[in-house]
Amino acid sequence: MSFLPKIFFSLTLITFSLKVSAQNQPVKAAGNVTAVQINGQQIQLKTENAQAEITVYSPSVIRVRLDKASFKPDFSYAVIAKPLQTKVNITQNEAQISIITDSVKAIITKAPFSVSFFTLDGKAINEEEKGLNTSWVNESVTAYRKMQKDERFIGLGEKTGPLDRTGNGYTNWNSDTFGYAANQDPIYSTIPFYIGIHDHLNYGIFLDNTYQTDFNFGASNNRFSSFGARGGEMNYYFIYHKNLADIISSYTALTGRMKMPPLWSLGYQQNRYSYYPETEVYRIAQTLREKKIPADGITLDIHYMDKYKVFTWDKQRFPDPKGMTEKLKQMGFKLTVIVDPGVKEEKGYGVYDRGLKENIFIKYPDSTNYTGQVWPGWCNFPDFTNPKARAWWGAEINQYAQDGVSGIWNDMNEFSTWGQKVPDNVLFNYEGNAASHLKTHDVYALEMARASYEGARKTMGKRPFVLTRSGYAGLQRYTAIWTGDNRSEDDHMLAGVRLLNSLGLSGVAFTGMDIGGFTGGPTPALYARWIQIGAFCPYFRNHTAVNTKSSEPWTYGEEVTEISRNYISLRYKLLPYLYSTFYESTQNGYPVNRSLAIDYTFDPKIYDVQYQNQYLFGPSFLVAPFESGKDFGRVY
Repeated sequence: MSFLPKIFFSLTLITFSLKVSAQNQPVKAAGNVTAVQINGQQIQLKTENAQAEITVYSPSVIRVRLDKASFKPDFSYAVIAKPLQTKVNITQNEAQISIITDSVKAIITKAPFSVSFFTLDGKAINEEEKGLNTSWVNESVTAYRKMQKDERFIGLGEKTGPLDRTGNGYTNWNSDTFGYAANQDPIYSTIPFYIGIHDHLNYGIFLDNTYQTDFNFGASNNRFSSFGARGGEMNYYFIYHKNLADIISSYTALTGRMKMPPLWSLGYQQNRYSYYPETEVYRIAQTLREKKIPADGITLDIHYMDKYKVFTWDKQRFPDPKGMTEKLKQMGFKLTVIVDPGVKEEKGYGVYDRGLKENIFIKYPDSTNYTGQVWPGWCNFPDFTNPKARAWWGAEINQYAQDGVSGIWNDMNEFSTWGQKVPDNVLFNYEGNAASHLKTHDVYALEMARASYEGARKTMGKRPFVLTRSGYAGLQRYTAIWTGDNRSEDDHMLAGVRLLNSLGLSGVAFTGMDIGGFTGGPTPALYARWIQIGAFCPYFRNHTAVNTKSSEPWTYGEEVTEISRNYISLRYKLLPYLYSTFYESTQNGYPVNRSLAIDYTFDPKIYDVQYQNQYLFGPSFLVAPFESGKDFGRVY
């Protein structure tokens, strides 16, 4: 009589054990589809472990959302487009759901849930890797995609390394990387958008997630490519076109396109860390004119400020800022000044006092302001994800407008602090949906650039020029970007070319690097070659670090001065062409620096180390950069 209860008890234990085992799996997949609801261009699904939403944004763009928790309100700092009314045919059977537009077909399998993309005649464009699919490890979510035969990967924004990223992995976490190595990752900016190429097909994937993201293009494995995030939902846009240029155009239709910049910002810009006092600024301006080197801009680094405090002037070095900018304008120069996000904790410092009054600084969970140390000392930091803080920042820019400043250069906005360890528990407004530093870090610079752009546009009354060191997808709507604190080395010069071309593949047209290198000191030959390349870069800026030798063209001797004069003058002769190319960027999102992968996508030569640095400057000029010691080389 006691035998049956023992059997029942044993079966109960086995069943309970299996349930616990399933619950404690270190890797959790979405599982099988349990419910489907079709609403026009959108499909909502429930699976055993998650929920999903598939939306047709256009005939060539399909969005995929997946989360193991309930979806939070749909919000993006990057995407500004709404779904277009699209002719789409959605059908389903017991095994799968089919989505067909006039450009692409998506197949959603039900057991288990997966999403793959095909041409209308059935060729695989991008497929889930069977057995891996999309899954979670704790809060990290990753989509595993089948590695197609001979597949190449390009883009991903400001990423070092070769044009073809196959075999490499990358992390997006905006970082202050002074003097970074030519193969270092990550560096300053995050654009989680790449383009895959295989079998005379190309597609784009944009992972819109502001947590740390990771991309694997066959690093340490020969099975899959993958993309994922350390938190939040799996949220990506799949883009398919026959021509790669159209993929960039669709991506920028999603994330926005640049506005026309002021004409002067396309001219030559003379910078260093730092020009002071104002007599030195006048000397640089006058020497440029005397030596007949065309130039439109001079930039001031942090030494123009009163003890590095943002929105201030050192009155001993610059007693009359408005008078100085007026005199520079009479000489044909516009002035750009640097701004950092840190606001010094100092009672009586008006910027800080107004920030306290408006309650716009980021905070710890106990509501005290977070304090980090940077150039001025201990600082509070504006919460640029709060509309109120962006408006406050914009109002502070008004002082620069009154002083005749024409450009705003956003620096240290990764954001950087001494120690580079902002705590995870620092809280941000995130447009009214409070978020931790983990979710906000990579988007902070984008919203600082936005605040600077909107403030400058309102207070200066003209097209703003805004420059940033850091950013996120969509930054092209507000700002130009430069590649940060590079080195005076040949490999860095060529790495900089690839960075600009990669940014162009990722929707950012207005890009530049520090000509001559920021750290170290270039040889005359390297400087001359860099000036030659710089003449064919969207943003043409000469810059060098503090405690380095002067790096104006005339400091390298008469021969280099003559080369610089000739190439800078050529730049000015090309300004109508360049201006028209920028206008094209505002209309279709095409870059100014155009990787050869855009027009010659399927020619394997262009991915060869001999040709990967070459690019088109606009539609008509092929630029072939070489090291300073080379007098000749192969041209595509």
